[in-house]
Amino acid sequence: MQKSIKWFSCNHVAANFLMLAVLIAGFTAWFQLRKEVFPETSFDAVIVSVPYPNATPEEVISGVVIPIEEAIAEVEGIKQVTSTAVRNMGTLTIEVETSYNTRDVMGDVQTNVDAIDNFAENAEEPRFEELVVNRQILSLAITADTDEGSLRHYAEGIRDGLLNYVPPKPESKKKAFLADPGGFVQSLLKGQETIKKVELASVRPYEISIEVPEDTLRRYNLTLQQVAMAVRGASLDLPSGSVKTNSGEIVVRALGRKYRGEDFREVTVKKMPDGSDLSLGEIASVIDGFEDIELVSTFNGRPAAILHVFRVADQDTLAIAKLAREYVGSLKKPDGVEIDVWNDQSVILKGRLDLLKSNIGIGLILVLFVLALFLRPSLAFLVALGIPVSFAGGLWLMPSLGISINMISAFAFILVLGIVVDDAIVVGENVYTRIQQGEHPKEASWKGTHEVGIVVIFGILTTMAAFTPMLGLSGVSGKIWPNIPLVVIPVLGFSLLQSKFVLPAHLALLKPHSPTPSANPLTRLQRRISGGLERFVKVIYSPFLKSCLNFRYVVWTVFIALVILSVSLVKTGWLPFQFFPKVEGEILSAKLEMPLGAPFSNTQKVVNRLEAAALKLGKTTRDNDGDSIVVNQLATAGMQPFQGGFSPNTPTGSHLGEVTLELAAAKNRDLSSEELKSMWQELAGEIPEVVSLAFRAETAAGGNAIDINFTGPDNDQLVAAATWATERLRKDYKGVVDVSNSDRRGREELIVRDLTPQGKALGFDLNIVMNQVRDAFYGNEVQRLQRGRDEVKVMVRYPESERDSLANFEKMKLRTPEGEEVALLDVVSPEYGRGPATVTRVDRFRTISLKADVDLARGYNANEIVEKYTEEVLEKIAEKFPGVRYSFKGEQSDQRDSIREMGIGFVGALLLMYVLMAIPLKSYLQPLIVMSVIPFGMVGAVAGHIFMGLNMSIMSMCGIVALAGVVVNDSLVLVDYVNRNRKSGTSILEAARNAGVRRFRPILLTSLTTFVGLMPMLMEDDMQAKFLIPMAVSLGFGILFATAITLILVPSLYVILEDIRNLGTDFLTGRNKPLENPQTKGSSRHVP
Repeated sequence: MQKSIKWFSCNHVAANFLMLAVLIAGFTAWFQLRKEVFPETSFDAVIVSVPYPNATPEEVISGVVIPIEEAIAEVEGIKQVTSTAVRNMGTLTIEVETSYNTRDVMGDVQTNVDAIDNFAENAEEPRFEELVVNRQILSLAITADTDEGSLRHYAEGIRDGLLNYVPPKPESKKKAFLADPGGFVQSLLKGQETIKKVELASVRPYEISIEVPEDTLRRYNLTLQQVAMAVRGASLDLPSGSVKTNSGEIVVRALGRKYRGEDFREVTVKKMPDGSDLSLGEIASVIDGFEDIELVSTFNGRPAAILHVFRVADQDTLAIAKLAREYVGSLKKPDGVEIDVWNDQSVILKGRLDLLKSNIGIGLILVLFVLALFLRPSLAFLVALGIPVSFAGGLWLMPSLGISINMISAFAFILVLGIVVDDAIVVGENVYTRIQQGEHPKEASWKGTHEVGIVVIFGILTTMAAFTPMLGLSGVSGKIWPNIPLVVIPVLGFSLLQSKFVLPAHLALLKPHSPTPSANPLTRLQRRISGGLERFVKVIYSPFLKSCLNFRYVVWTVFIALVILSVSLVKTGWLPFQFFPKVEGEILSAKLEMPLGAPFSNTQKVVNRLEAAALKLGKTTRDNDGDSIVVNQLATAGMQPFQGGFSPNTPTGSHLGEVTLELAAAKNRDLSSEELKSMWQELAGEIPEVVSLAFRAETAAGGNAIDINFTGPDNDQLVAAATWATERLRKDYKGVVDVSNSDRRGREELIVRDLTPQGKALGFDLNIVMNQVRDAFYGNEVQRLQRGRDEVKVMVRYPESERDSLANFEKMKLRTPEGEEVALLDVVSPEYGRGPATVTRVDRFRTISLKADVDLARGYNANEIVEKYTEEVLEKIAEKFPGVRYSFKGEQSDQRDSIREMGIGFVGALLLMYVLMAIPLKSYLQPLIVMSVIPFGMVGAVAGHIFMGLNMSIMSMCGIVALAGVVVNDSLVLVDYVNRNRKSGTSILEAARNAGVRRFRPILLTSLTTFVGLMPMLMEDDMQAKFLIPMAVSLGFGILFATAITLILVPSLYVILEDIRNLGTDFLTGRNKPLENPQTKGSSRHVP
């Protein structure tokens, strides 16, 4: 190592080329990195969904869910299976063990499910997908006062235009570069981006409905089944082999598939006795329209179709959003048609990146300023030069590590901004001291670097080790938090590289020390401050440290008391703990669920009420420009289309509704989204007829604040337990909102269990009867057509007027196997019933989930409520309802898992740090001195949270974990210096004091640079960045307190360890040995 350092210090050209190579690599990597608001997250889960048209939840369970559960029971790597059955659909969420590859498990699941041969007859093909947060970039709302068909047709044209859009070539490359330098460089490196995925939403799917009246069927002696068979046989494309001829092979195939409603009208249904053809158009109404579902969607009060634009793979969010906006701007819109861009993630991303870049820029200036105050300005510049080099190195490795530019990774650069110069400060300050002592810079550069080389290397390694606990988290946290260490660790690695090879070469070029004062005002100011610091150390710090060493046990007691106080503040709840700070968003949503079977008009009334409350909210609140805070609103009855990327299937049904609001930019308003959500909720008031109404505000979080599963073998006991627990939570706990459980009654049902004796005598069975009923009222699906980009069902059924009432069911006629007609009610005796609306199973046990949120805007704390609720209600479940168990899911489950895993990881990191310190110190005990200061760093973190008025959170814990590495870094250097002093023959007390005095400046500098690097974030009042502040508070205030720890407590602990060693020696030898260095006899136990 010494030879390498010396070679680079003598060859500044090689060092500059090394620095330039890293800078260029980082520069080019920046333009190739994916940019997104939050890290793209996979949930380590596989979704299997099986449509089962017109089936009840119980039928879905027996016909779809249970066969799949049995088929995948032996698949390795499955952590938990949650099955949900609703009307028409069964969905299984298969959570994958962290140690297994999700795609491999999905492949095994698909293989086993494809082998199932006992699915329900009408169940459709299973669909498989990995559960990920979607990559939606923006939405387009197309509004017009026109009919549904015209609106959808226009929206489809825009969708196709987006997918085919290629931006025009610029007139010149120079103009393109000047207009958008970043985009120009990116296009050169990655090529021209194109939009590859656009989805149409909030519209009904196409359907061709062939409706034949019962009277017509009777007149021509037909059945719906025969009509369906005729249509199916006439509409097909069928390859039929080939014919070999002398001139070659000729392919034979049928091309008869119909694609439009009018094409089906010519289909021959039956040959009449007179030889004429009976066409479909003569007996049926062929309606080329939309599926028979109820759906109304409006945007700002006008009928709307919504287009969602996505990025694919590693496409850049900003580039795709720019393309979409360019295309929309180029359109010539018909009169009355409006196209609005909303929920644009690129605007949020750009705002947050600009915010973080400005924080980095200001932090960099502050760090440079602090360095220049205490070091020679040229030396300060050379030390600070390590920041861009280290950052460039980190950017260079990010693509290889799978890290994007996002809110979390950008914050990691802010976090490491002040830490990254620690090694350069130690090296630079040591070289500077040697130069001041008269050594030539060329010699001082490599000697000074080598002198602290081992300690600096292992100091950086311990700091790296402190960030490793964030790498070992599972679940969603395990996808987000690794962005911090995977940025910080490479940056620190390149910082070490720079301080060992590049910095010495630059330090060798410094001018020798001159005793004559400089005429440069900045240099004079620096010398004045440096002189003032030296006087402070000599006059105040050194005597104070002497007293602390003499009264070291008092010092130790005071610090222990501070730790106990800090822990008690958190444990007693005086300083509340909130798992994940709510991330400020620009979207509010209200999702409502009415009783199943309720009229669609009732759903529309509630949606209209929520819209009216939102309009009132917009009128009563204003942003900083005086405009309405509510910018746009999307209201939908019959669907919940705004899923935020967490649901693989869009919930639909006449009982569902949703209102989504887009708010003014967070930086342009004083009210948080949580406060606005509470205001909207208050304006909407109580709506007693809804089953569930959930208001959501945050952009990203762990889910509901309260999410509990109840499981048990006895369904009655399970329902009773869930109902009791739900009512207690709703009535007895203030601050709890949006309380609901999944035990809801479904639609009223007509249940046919068996046939009448007459029905059996006529040759019927349940299959024949129910297929005829299904054909009449739901329809017989003839085929599915691919018409352009859309899948279109072709259905044969009764007209709507013959299937819209119970009387039509009661009057229905069946056809016997011999073709005779018989009344349906002569064949079956149906009974009324009502099954569940949803059936949920967890690991093959029926489960009821209880979900609720906590009103944070009014100061309520979720952890306190959950702790009290657990003690007063949940722990009594087993006694009150035998066999019923409860378990936490969502945010509470994530909190428990993350804290446990971070604790395990932290213990592993401490062991690694101990080993890394024991090696340079060549001692088993001295690393314990250094590591004993780690708990004391928490004192500063807790004090910082109190001072800033913040709750503790998982972000705070991450900051405390990172703080451990920074604290031990300074302490390691100090202990190493004490050891070197003792080797020179100094007494232990004098050596401890000398080490504190000698290392005061570099320790103060490393602490100040870390703090001022974080200061812009600490002072940030933008609501978008507030969720990151607790981590910066823990590290920033913790490092300030760490200065006192390192400069006062570490020397005291070093001497205390020597006391303990001497006591042991006295005990074993029977002598009373004074505290001294073995080489210095008669040294006093007190500092002279």
